[in-house]
Amino acid sequence: MTEFTALSRRGALRLGAAVLTIAAAPKVWAQAAAPAAPTGPFSLPKRSYEANALEPHIDAQTMDIHYNRHHAAYVAALNNAAKDNGVIAKASLADLLADLGQLPDNLRTVVRNNGGGHANHSMFWEVMGPGAGGAPGGDLAAAITRDLGGFDKFKADFEAAGLRVFGSGWVFVTVDRGGRLAVLPRPNQDSPLMEKQLVLFGNDVWEHAYYLKYQNRRADYLKSWWNVVDWSKIGARYAAAKAGTLAI
Repeated sequence: MTEFTALSRRGALRLGAAVLTIAAAPKVWAQAAAPAAPTGPFSLPKRSYEANALEPHIDAQTMDIHYNRHHAAYVAALNNAAKDNGVIAKASLADLLADLGQLPDNLRTVVRNNGGGHANHSMFWEVMGPGAGGAPGGDLAAAITRDLGGFDKFKADFEAAGLRVFGSGWVFVTVDRGGRLAVLPRPNQDSPLMEKQLVLFGNDVWEHAYYLKYQNRRADYLKSWWNVVDWSKIGARYAAAKAGTLAI
């Protein structure tokens, strides 16, 4: 046996041992860090709960990607647009969406998609929480009975509206300053704020909100979502709407 052949065989044995060691080692799935969002007047709101807090109804991976990737992308796009457009940099998000039709054509689509996405998701994180679910009480429960036919009928109608959204979108409950409620589905990242309506709460029916856990079973996601709805937070939003202080 030549010295080269012996060395080659020893190298192959070492390589084989290394491969076996790697194969036997526990797998650690690492997700690349999200790119830093450009700084500017808009920022991700801080959630009051961790990504895994809504399990098993919404899984931690979905929450992480949804918040750190999708929502962060809307914020980054808005901040990029604000660099060269003072009208975006100086206005509140609610005012930008309410006055969408007054924006120049080259800005309207940017604000519609990304401003709508930022507003919708900021609301979304706020109205959910761990240990939530159940049913609303007080003035909000009375308004649901008065305007939406009672809690059970409202939930069924809300879920049906979410299922009717073709492709991507949201299903909202709007509230006027008199406290009256209505169910309103909207496509893509459109928001009732664009129609000068106030958003009490809403559910995201884009596939990125549920597909990792529920695949194409949107109906299952819509039903499970009630378990993470924080009615105390929504009740506070209802009071703010009637007081004229609810923004997004």
